[in-house]
Amino acid sequence: MDYSLSEELEMIRTMVRDFASGEVAPTAALRDEEERFDRHVFETMGELGLTGILVPELYGGLGSDALTNCLVLEELARACASTGYTLFVHSALASAAISMFGTEEQKKMFLGPMGNGQKLGAYAWSERAVAEAYELEHHPKALRDGDDYVLQGKKFFVSNAGEADVYLVYALTGNASTPHVSSAFIIEKGTPGFIIGQKERKLGLRGSPSMSIELVDCRIPLANRLGEEGDGHRIALRTLESARSGIAALAVGLAQAAMEVSTSYAKTRKQFGKPIAQQQAIAFKLANMATQIEAARLLTYQAAWRESQGGDGGAYSNLFAGDTVMAVAIEAVQIHGGYGYTKAFPVERYMRDAKMLQMVEATLDEQRRAITRLIKRT
Repeated sequence: MDYSLSEELEMIRTMVRDFASGEVAPTAALRDEEERFDRHVFETMGELGLTGILVPELYGGLGSDALTNCLVLEELARACASTGYTLFVHSALASAAISMFGTEEQKKMFLGPMGNGQKLGAYAWSERAVAEAYELEHHPKALRDGDDYVLQGKKFFVSNAGEADVYLVYALTGNASTPHVSSAFIIEKGTPGFIIGQKERKLGLRGSPSMSIELVDCRIPLANRLGEEGDGHRIALRTLESARSGIAALAVGLAQAAMEVSTSYAKTRKQFGKPIAQQQAIAFKLANMATQIEAARLLTYQAAWRESQGGDGGAYSNLFAGDTVMAVAIEAVQIHGGYGYTKAFPVERYMRDAKMLQMVEATLDEQRRAITRLIKRT
């Protein structure tokens, strides 16, 4: 088995790393402090082709695979987890769903501007009263009215909301006998009855916007329904399954950043006349961090390969990478001592971002339940 990356992938990783270190990292702490999304950074990623990483070449994208997407997200998260997560939602959820399930007209209309960074995508699935992502009874309702649908209801925790131009929204379209049947709709910002609501004040990923949205007599043409009526659950599951390695890649990148800054600090911080990196307790912490990150990286790349083959290997990588980034971030704070609890060093931000990445795709219990289901199949 060959674990080496191709020359093309190495070039892409180097390009993203240079961009992230030069354009993203310098303002990451300020954007976190101000809870501010930087449209210029997103547009620059569009110019580099990163916003169209999963968009087919036919529609103006790069047409890359899941492994390429993981490399891009990993490098972005090393510089700023918020920027990486914004791109993940845009590419792996919003544009990927349209690419997989959209009509030819929908692909031509939306994938081009989403792929070149002119339009930002958002994914509206979550519900405030829902414990698991797959429960549907609290979703907004969509009533068919001739060649339109009229949507009513609210969505919460919508990543990229407020800044996004294109929203993928799920709503119930069933009747009394099939009350939990849902469908997916593409809604553009500015559509009458589509209202941007309250901003979520988050612990981490503060530079990636999250807001609620409200649908009040929001009329959507039939042409903007994604897939057939009743396909919503299938589309959501397939989209989330194909995107799991991306979350793991973000966790790996953030963990790498935490280890690197901790290593640098340990080499310069002295106690008892020598750098703390030479003390066995600290050296062993760094060794454990590096080992966990390498294992998470390999598991993530394996999951990306499986996704490219049409499978779903992301349940394992998500859980392990999420636990890894949380453990590494906590150790990074420990290594920095009292400074780790201050904003003088980035590790306190890394720890806040790490918690979000550990649970953003699903709760830890739900991730373990997903793995349990996989075990029972074998």
